[in-house]
Amino acid sequence: MTIQFEYDKKQVLQALRYHFLSKPEIRILVIVVNIFAIASAILYGLKIIEGLPFTIFSILWISLMVVIWRVLPASIYRRNATFQDHFSIRFEEEGVELSNENGHKAWPWTSFSSFLESPYFFHLYFDTRSFFLVPKEGFKDINQLQAVRQLIREKIVRQ
Repeated sequence: MTIQFEYDKKQVLQALRYHFLSKPEIRILVIVVNIFAIASAILYGLKIIEGLPFTIFSILWISLMVVIWRVLPASIYRRNATFQDHFSIRFEEEGVELSNENGHKAWPWTSFSSFLESPYFFHLYFDTRSFFLVPKEGFKDINQLQAVRQLIREKIVRQ
């Protein structure tokens, strides 16, 4: 089964956010910072601490959210010319073949360590940091999408 696609910037940025938040170290960091920010707000409200710790944790929380939601996805999008190309991807029992006007590359299913499904994409991971995104809107209909989803589930262990 072959699909053709281009990337939509807003959807890619959302997928990159999804990728970052799926990482345990990022989730733990967000949880810890949120706990400290909430605790400092409560302690400040009860007049147990002064405004400085509350302000510091508020700034830390806002900075972390800006970095995860805006800075990291935007920097990756800008640095990666892949998101500007038009692609064709073929899903087969043996593996996946990705091609564009510059060439093509095929991978057996064993090359993928895991996958993740987000609202707009299938994230096919080679390792914890390298992956490529397959847009769901590239599929002709729901039947084609379901067939590829089933093939991916059979061939790759879910993350």
